Formats: sequence, C-alpha cells, structure tokens
Amino acid sequence: MTWDPRSLPDLSGRVYLVTGSNAGLGYFASEQLVRAGAKVIMSARHPNRLSAARAAIRRRVVDAAPDATEPLILDTSNLGSVRSAAASVRGRGGLDGVLLNAGIVHAPKTRETTIDGNEVVFATNALGHFALAGELLTALAEASGRMVWVGSMSTALTPYDPVDPQLKDGYSAWRAYVQSKVATTSFGFEADRRLREAGVRVGSVVAHPGYSTGGRTPGIVGVNEPSRAKRFADNLQAVAAQSKEHGAWPLVRALTDPDIDGGEFWGPRTGSRGEPRRQTAAKVTRDPEIAARLWSFAETATGVRWPFAKAASVSAHR
Repeated sequence: MTWDPRSLPDLSGRVYLVTGSNAGLGYFASEQLVRAGAKVIMSARHPNRLSAARAAIRRRVVDAAPDATEPLILDTSNLGSVRSAAASVRGRGGLDGVLLNAGIVHAPKTRETTIDGNEVVFATNALGHFALAGELLTALAEASGRMVWVGSMSTALTPYDPVDPQLKDGYSAWRAYVQSKVATTSFGFEADRRLREAGVRVGSVVAHPGYSTGGRTPGIVGVNEPSRAKRFADNLQAVAAQSKEHGAWPLVRALTDPDIDGGEFWGPRTGSRGEPRRQTAAKVTRDPEIAARLWSFAETATGVRWPFAKAASVSAHR
C-alpha cells in the first residue's frame, strides 16, 4: 500500500507525545500529525528551540487549530526531567501514542556521563525512553494507545551485544550510538512481549528512518538551516539518502496505521530510503535473552518498574 503522509487517517481528537520535536525527524513527525488533525505534545530540552518549532508548524499548517501543539520541556538524559514531564502528561488523561524519538546521533568522542551517572548516549537514547514509556503506560492504556521506539540501520551494520551498556571499557562514539539503538529496539520488542503477557492493550512498535540527512531536507527557519556545504555533501549521497521529512514517514505510520500490530518493525522500502515497509530487525535486537538482560539493567539504572498490573486493570475497564 502506498503511504502518503498527506493522506493520513483523520486524527482529530487524538493526542500524541513526540520527544525531540524541535528539529529533524521529531519536528516533521509532529508536523505530519498536526496536518492530520491530531494534537501534539511537542517536547524538547530547550524552550527557545521548542518555541521556534511550534511557530514553524503554525506557519506551515495554516488550518491547524490554535492549540494543535503544546510545549513540554523534557530532557531524556535526565531521569528527574523524565519523571516530571511524565507526571504532567499523565495529568491530562489518556494518551493515544508516544513517539520515543529524541536522541544523540553524533556521540561525543570520549565517554561522558549524565547527572544520574549514566553514559550519556545510552541514557539519552535508551534509558530515558525506557523510563518515559513506563511512566506513561497507564495513560497509554487508558486510550489503548501505542508506543513507537526509533531504531537504526546501524544495528544491522555492526550488531553489538551491549554486554557493557555503560561502556565503562572500550568506549567509542560509534559503539555508544549503535549499542544505544540495539537496546532501544530490544526494549520495543520486549515491551510487546510483556504487554501481551500482562493483557495490556497498548501496542509497542519499532521503526527506523533509514538514512535521512539534513542537507536533503527542506529549509525551515529555526528548525533546519543547513549550510551550502552541507547541502552539497548530502546531495552527493542522493542515491542512498533521503530527507528527514521522508524519514519521519515510517515513524508516523508506525504510530498511526491501525493495521500495524505490536512487535512489528518498520522502515523505508530500500532500507535507507523510500516508502515505509514492514521489515525484519537485526538478529541481536530480536534475542529474548539479550532483551530480558537489558530490561533488568534498565530497571536498576532508572528505578522504573513498568506498572503492568495497573495498566492491565485500566485496559480491562475500558
């Protein structure tokens, strides 16, 4: 089936949370959801950048309702910020979906840690979203909603098993990024297994954007302003690369397509670019033993235990 984000199902009355909404994939996913009539809670770490992104949506989606977006300050590398933001969202009631998108792509050259003592890439990309999804589980159950985890092609290129998630030994920027995405994808599949077992009517889906670059993305003031050199370099990769606008398509489809089931993996048709298709994730991300080990690690590192029993009770009374 052809997927056209300009012809999404009517999402009027739906409420979605998108992390990392101020730029890149998160911005374009938010814009596509708003165009379809949804209300989007746009989250980011920096208030000014978040304001610029919301202003861009108002300019570009002229028929959007005045309250089509709502700001939420959220830093997924900071567990205190995650808990505070989640409490604010829970207070609104049911949540139709959360796109767990925020993350570090260009990891630091040397190992850094967060205020909570976790390696910064793993904390931002994986642990923060594990905690956020757990904290929002009852709100998602109230609306029979869906969580979408953002994976990466890199997990198939170098399928590291995160035996040392915090990378206390052997740190490299590439390994930090790939391991964080292996864990993120594993969390998505393990969440699906546990949600089904607990009888919670919440879907857990994994999607990846392919090879999406800023230089092939429309210029938007305050959101995407690549230099001429960046445009030139990225356009040389046109055969394999696509815009972040198109990279958001698999993410939005995974979040909104009613025919998609929990546990599925979606990405661009060719792997790096094209229309969204169901795909097979890297073997390391589908290993239940690795996933169970990472889940236990995340529970300890974040202090978050997903409230499956409470969410199941909410599901049962809908």
